[in-house]
Order: sequence, then C-alpha cells, then structure tokens
Amino acid sequence: MILKTYARVFTHDAGSALETLRPLHKGDAHLRFRFGELELIAIGDMLIVAGTEEALTPIRDTQGPVIVGDLGRVKEALLEAGAEITQDIVDVPTGRMLYARHRDSIHVEYVEWRPELVEQFIRAPQREGLLSSEI
Repeated sequence: MILKTYARVFTHDAGSALETLRPLHKGDAHLRFRFGELELIAIGDMLIVAGTEEALTPIRDTQGPVIVGDLGRVKEALLEAGAEITQDIVDVPTGRMLYARHRDSIHVEYVEWRPELVEQFIRAPQREGLLSSEI
C-alpha cells in the first residue's frame, strides 16, 4: 500500500531550506507546488513545507506525507485499526489526501498521487534501479 514516505521540514524560507538540502541530495527538487498558503518542495525523501507561522500551525503536529497506492483502501485499513479520520479525502494538486490520527495519537497525512506522478517518481526510477530517495 505504501509507495513512498517523506520527512517534513517546516520552514519560513523555502529557498534557504532547498539550498541546504540540494547538495546533500546531489540534485534538485523533483516536485514543487503551492497549496493554499503553503509552498511544498520535494527533494529525495524530504518535503519542505514553507509558509507563515499561522499557515504552518495546523499541520505542525502531523507526520508524512505517506504516498499510497489506493487511498480508499488505506482509509478502510486505518478505520479497522481504530484510527480517527481527522480530514476526510479531498482533492489536492498531486491527487487526493486525508489525515488520520492513529490510536496511539500519531497524526499522519496520506496521499494518493495521480497516476502520472506515480509513474514519474516511483515506477520509472524503480525500473532504472534507483531508490525513491535518489529521485
């Protein structure tokens, strides 16, 4: 079910965060977009989330995102495991997402990418023998 995971890096300065991470990953960001008041930049297995303190506050206690193949099935599995869906499935620029608080109180964002993103950032690199952190 899980295709890729990201570690979030919260910042007020996306450019500085990217400049720090770029040489560590020996490459550039593979995904960059705006979502509401936030700028999101994916590089390797890190997701820079940039915005004002006010914009970042609602998601600071969350983990992820966890990229999954089938968000509907993930939601069912989470509910069966006793998780609480804190944000039901909504459309986002990369596909669909939801937030769930697990029984142990971990709060996680789950995202189902559009098929073309899965192909570009998961399947194609796998066929080339690359790890997801190397994209």
